[in-house]
Amino acid sequence: MQALKTSISILFVLLMSVSLQVSARSLPDFTDLVKEQSPTVVNISTITHSQSASGMPPGYEQMPEIFRHFFQFGPRDGEPRQRDAQSLGSGFIISEDGYILTNNHVIEGADEIIVRLSDRSELEAKLIGADKSSDIALLKVEESGLPTAKLGSSEELEVGEWVLAIGSPFGFDHTVTKGIVSAKGRSLPNENYVPFIQTDVAINPGNSGGPLFDMDGKVIGINSQIYTRSGGFMGVSFAIPIDVAMKVAAQLKDKGYVSRGYLGVRIQEVNKELAEAFGLDKPAGALVVQAYDGEPAAEAGIMAGDVIVEFNDKPIILSSDLPHVVGQVTPGSEATLVINRQGKEKTITVKVGELPTTEQVYAGNQQQAPKLTNPLGVSVKDMTDEQRRNADINKGVIVDQVVPDSIVARKGVRPGDIIAMLNHQWIGSKSDFDQVVSELPSGRNLPMLVIRKGMRRFVWVRID
Repeated sequence: MQALKTSISILFVLLMSVSLQVSARSLPDFTDLVKEQSPTVVNISTITHSQSASGMPPGYEQMPEIFRHFFQFGPRDGEPRQRDAQSLGSGFIISEDGYILTNNHVIEGADEIIVRLSDRSELEAKLIGADKSSDIALLKVEESGLPTAKLGSSEELEVGEWVLAIGSPFGFDHTVTKGIVSAKGRSLPNENYVPFIQTDVAINPGNSGGPLFDMDGKVIGINSQIYTRSGGFMGVSFAIPIDVAMKVAAQLKDKGYVSRGYLGVRIQEVNKELAEAFGLDKPAGALVVQAYDGEPAAEAGIMAGDVIVEFNDKPIILSSDLPHVVGQVTPGSEATLVINRQGKEKTITVKVGELPTTEQVYAGNQQQAPKLTNPLGVSVKDMTDEQRRNADINKGVIVDQVVPDSIVARKGVRPGDIIAMLNHQWIGSKSDFDQVVSELPSGRNLPMLVIRKGMRRFVWVRID
């Protein structure tokens, strides 16, 4: 009996040992990847020269005389005093002759850029070009035979894959952190042209500009931003896809700036109610609230109320997907769009323009008018020629008064707004508006285009 117990114990130990070995083998091993790719990662520091003409602190000249003697130290000969400010970031080498990728925000405003290689040697870098919209900067050091990072494809990346970052958080060179891909195609506020890769890789100040590797040791992203409420890592970080970054780098190298595709539309998200109002099977696509006159979309026949559901064979699920794919198209080339217009799909070919450097902002003229109500709970007035010019629109009526807790009041409509379209019909005058309202069907979500200070947005209204 004792021999049987001993045999069972030995068998149990052997099974546990095998189980642990199998478990260990199932976990990723990053050692070879780190050894091979660490030499391609660099530390970046910048120096910004600032001067005070008198050598005194900023605001010294505006101080009352009684306080100035507290600051009268140091050079007294009137020579300017120079102050150096350093910042730390990361980057990686993409060519043997010294081209390096990093973030624009790492080097923005720098007078000098210093690159430190893995062998601790330091080289001064030249800024070839930078693009604020994508947060990409291309640097060049005068060196040859440098180790270069292997580049992968962010398009082939899958959510759930293991990824690894190498960078210089808080100045600690070649720090390695790992995690998985949490999501792809993330849009962040004020970042319209980058479909970010979201990960749970630990990224902290100093990691910016460093590479994000897949398990094959290929760069699939550039670590760029973190989400934090404390200033430290909270499990959510974002990387610029390498496919996007390399297209930007190619243009920076070729001409020093980046050209992006442009349709000339203002869009908004499609929610469940708007999907019903526009005859869509599900809430998806980019709802056009304005197609600017004379711009590519309007020239191709796209109009307010169209829902763009596909661009160059790529489905548009969220409205934020559209700027990503349009921006990557070469200006002047043709693109194919699939739109949904009042429940019917239509294919349109458009010649893509070039994104302007600045956007024109139109200001509407808001005025009050006499009282008049209707089933929507709103009174309107014809627009004057001056109001149409100010709002840059030849259709629409001005909202005079909104009945509290009415249908339109619950949608945020207020006096001074312009109603330009209702139930797919353009409103040219007050009489047009009254006619359309009198014919509105009940029990269905209906689209209404509202303009406020130049900003256009569809809302849905429903008469029960």
